[in-house]
Amino acid sequence: MKKNMGTIDKSVRTIIAIILGYLYYTGVISGTLGLVLVIVGFVFLLTSLISFCPLYSIFGINTCAVPKK
Repeated sequence: MKKNMGTIDKSVRTIIAIILGYLYYTGVISGTLGLVLVIVGFVFLLTSLISFCPLYSIFGINTCAVPKK
């Protein structure tokens, strides 16, 4: 897997995942919507940890910084 996520993208995804987890834990979101959002948060966290998003590769998006030569 070639990395296709930049630092800002990973940070935003991690923050969103933490917020969704907190909202579910405190009971602000619950039920089916809560479970769906927790799963989305988990996917965001997982993709930010491995720096690879499958949807980015499908659509040809790459937010990694271009290495300087």
